[in-house]
Amino acid sequence: MSTPLIMLAAGGTGGHVFPAEALADVLVARGRRLILVTDHATRSYGGTLGKLETHALGLRRMGDSRVSRLLGLASVAVAVPRARRLIDRLAPNVVVGFGGYPSVPTLFAAARAGVPTLIHEQNAVLGRANRLLAGRVARIATSFSHVARLPAGCAARLVGNPVRPQIRAMRGAEYAPSAEGQPFLLLVTGGSQGARVFTDVVPAALTRLDEALRRRLRVAHQARPEDAQRAKAAYVAAGIDAEVEPFFTDIALRLSRAHLVICRAGASTCAEIACVGRPALFVPYPFAMDDHQTANARAFAEPGGGWVLGQANFTPAIFAERVQGWMSTPTQLIAAASCAHALGRPAAAERLADEVDSLLPANGARLENAA
Repeated sequence: MSTPLIMLAAGGTGGHVFPAEALADVLVARGRRLILVTDHATRSYGGTLGKLETHALGLRRMGDSRVSRLLGLASVAVAVPRARRLIDRLAPNVVVGFGGYPSVPTLFAAARAGVPTLIHEQNAVLGRANRLLAGRVARIATSFSHVARLPAGCAARLVGNPVRPQIRAMRGAEYAPSAEGQPFLLLVTGGSQGARVFTDVVPAALTRLDEALRRRLRVAHQARPEDAQRAKAAYVAAGIDAEVEPFFTDIALRLSRAHLVICRAGASTCAEIACVGRPALFVPYPFAMDDHQTANARAFAEPGGGWVLGQANFTPAIFAERVQGWMSTPTQLIAAASCAHALGRPAAAERLADEVDSLLPANGARLENAA
């Protein structure tokens, strides 16, 4: 039997691309042949994805305006015949999509062609693109145990959301609480783009703390480039030991050492915090599609793995009160770290690869999709 060919359909944000890269690593190690279908010819990838044969469908980028979105959707529809021709020519054994509109033409065409298909949903709410595909694909792999807007009766399997290798390497780092008088490491991160609200609120809140608590603080704050100097000045004025950078290359190490994380609730952020097992205060991005970040954060908060604070209530006064309580009585942080660790799924990439392999026809014939 010839080596199976797996087609990956991915593009858009890092939240969609990171799982594709993690899956590619595992499938290549298993001896599978891979092809990547993405949205733009100008898009470049690192790691395993950057080494794959790549085909671009030439999709239009969707902006925030209604017109831009309509034009983007039109480009998706136009790309379906191109994707079908590509599938007919390359004859993949399985096609895997990772959400976002860049995956829609390829998965739609694959389902119509009778190729086994699988989509991976990173969030606790099924994304709009995946909702379009849910009734057509053979299987849906999820990252959370409960996913809102998942159609009844669909073939969904919980696998988790793959994380970066450097994060996964920190899985075994135990949580060491900060005792009275000892340094307290606070990690503030708004994802790869930072979050302006954290610069507005966190330094102002920490300034309100008792001097003894401020002396214990060691803050690592990932801020937007345009906000970095303002954040640095605020920490200096408060006498707080802080590192402020637009990007930390050693984020895995910093996460493993953190006593508390202040963050958004994107799918990758949640998966990484769970993998390492650290207590977190989630401040969901309020304008996320379908408010999926709030759903992600609640999936952590309900079993005790963290806390959710809406951005409207994320004020210096409220946040300062929370931090003072956690630093003075760290038992809640210890319990949250343990719960977060239990939510981690470090084998997510392997489990996702298992689902892909299970769709490979034993005799080389194509399997039928759900529709």
